[in-house]
Amino acid sequence: MAEEITIAVHSEADLKVAIAASNILFGKSTEEDLRSLSTKDFLTVFDGVPQAKLTRAELKEGIGIIDALSAKTGFLSSNGQARRELKGNAISVNKTKVKEDFILTEDQLINEMFILLGKGKKTNYLIVID
Repeated sequence: MAEEITIAVHSEADLKVAIAASNILFGKSTEEDLRSLSTKDFLTVFDGVPQAKLTRAELKEGIGIIDALSAKTGFLSSNGQARRELKGNAISVNKTKVKEDFILTEDQLINEMFILLGKGKKTNYLIVID
């Protein structure tokens, strides 16, 4: 019934975005789910999520995950916290778990401008590329 009401009030496309958003934010989604969103829908889903800006030049050189989590973005408060979270298998890039040796590159860009960092199941942080 809720789906029918959403379709009637908004549209079927809006319903699909709402379901995708719910799965991405609270369910078991994948990088493929993130990549399926348009830029507009991606921004809608992650509206209000803390974010940092990095340059494309920085990303071309590659950014170690520890720097990406702390010094470059402030997502985590220190390199030590970043290492602990990585050792605890709590960190993901675009919904894929990563280890301490992971390097952020342009390959991780979603819609040529976003990278989603995650800690645990519910804490997200968005990197936006200028």
